[in-house]
Amino acid sequence: MTILNLNALGVTLGDPLFTDLNLTISKGDRIGLIAANGRGKSSLLHCIAGLAEPTSGDITRARGLRVSYVSQDVPTKALEKTIYDHVLTSLSPEQQDYESWRVDVVLDDLSVPVDFHHKRLSELSGGWQRTALLAAAWVTEPDLLLLDEPTNHLDLHRIGLLQDWLSRLPRDVPVIITAHDREFLDAVTNRTLFLRETASRVFPLPFSRARAALDEADAADERRHANDLNKANQLRKQAAKLKNIGINSGSDLLITKTKQLAERAAKIEAAAKPAHDERSAGDIRLTNRGTHAKALVSLDNVDVTTPDGNLLYRTGKQWIAQGDRVVLLGSNGTGKTQMIKLIHHAIGGEVAGIRYAPTIAEGYADQHLSQFADDRSPMQAITNRFDIGDQRARGVLAGAGIAIHKQDGPIDALSGGQRARLAMLVLRLQMPNFYLLDEPTNHLDIAGQEALEAELIAHDVACLLVSHDRQFLRNVGNRFWQIDRKRLVEVDDPEPFLRAEMTKPGDG
Repeated sequence: MTILNLNALGVTLGDPLFTDLNLTISKGDRIGLIAANGRGKSSLLHCIAGLAEPTSGDITRARGLRVSYVSQDVPTKALEKTIYDHVLTSLSPEQQDYESWRVDVVLDDLSVPVDFHHKRLSELSGGWQRTALLAAAWVTEPDLLLLDEPTNHLDLHRIGLLQDWLSRLPRDVPVIITAHDREFLDAVTNRTLFLRETASRVFPLPFSRARAALDEADAADERRHANDLNKANQLRKQAAKLKNIGINSGSDLLITKTKQLAERAAKIEAAAKPAHDERSAGDIRLTNRGTHAKALVSLDNVDVTTPDGNLLYRTGKQWIAQGDRVVLLGSNGTGKTQMIKLIHHAIGGEVAGIRYAPTIAEGYADQHLSQFADDRSPMQAITNRFDIGDQRARGVLAGAGIAIHKQDGPIDALSGGQRARLAMLVLRLQMPNFYLLDEPTNHLDIAGQEALEAELIAHDVACLLVSHDRQFLRNVGNRFWQIDRKRLVEVDDPEPFLRAEMTKPGDG
């Protein structure tokens, strides 16, 4: 049963984001919404939720349709509320008086520990904040649920809980999900919409299979376009020959046929539709300066502690050599980020038990992009660090997907994807031979993740990285360190850890 229909929908914000989109949403649909950063995913969800008006086309909703939308960002006014109060205020006043039990039920379903119920959102991690937004949306019992990047800031355990929760939703409640986690999309969707400026495509398949079908369809379009242009070219060649014959013989009939052939060629060229050419959201390119050192970093029984000095684990004897792409595995809160920060502070300084090669050149990016704290604009982020001149700085920023009109504006005004690409650009310009990457795929679209994977592998870089994206860490990692009961141990295969994290029971 169809509950919502999009007809020739389009949204333009300065430039067209998408046009002529047709889509029906029916009960039982689990739709993955895929597009590059800044190509209109959130705008489309806003239109469906009734929070914004499309530029063109129309939306037909079933009578009385209730739509709940879970945004990427926590509203500022919600931050001072407790989780419980934030979810409660989503109910009508009458329900708040007589049906407050609904809040307890939905928080339990989402595995929110009871001692978190009365904590303010501002005190909680980004993952728990997103869980609170999801609870507030679901407690209203919507007919259609819209999730905008629900896996952002979630660790593997909570991604597993979210996957399980989605699998237990009533099958007649459709869900539309934007996400950059490819494995998550494969697990929770049964349809995929590839949103494009023109000629968006929908496949009745989860992401990976839909992506293969899209590639085949694009390749067929490209062959069809080439064949059409070849036909038109052959007709023009024939017309040119006939024209010469007609002129030399004085035949009006041949001259007429020449015009007819030329007209047919023009019609074929006009009707030929070029294959889709995706505009890049910005280049991601890395470098590897190289070094003759065998071991870039070595650890000798280093204590990794909390900021207030409590021991999290000891490293034992470990090292990272050229070409080692080491993935750090551990449950949330076990100290993965602390390890990254510890090595970052040790390079150029002195930390007991950590040695590094004299030729090391570090490239560091943390998940909160705190390296830009002192920069007001993207231009400053580049010109404060590198002596490359304003003209080249603007060129490399544009190549990274940051338009001229945004280069002198505040970094906070950039989208998450643009900030992530800015971080990757700074890394490239630093020309490191050792990378420290804490959640580098946060906010990167799927194309950006794949580009980063390819660059790390192609340049055979040495790196230590943390990621909750299962496909990314599998594709990139060639060594795996696991934090296990206050010890850091090397494991041959990340799969047992990944399975354990994804299937752990809930927190409450």
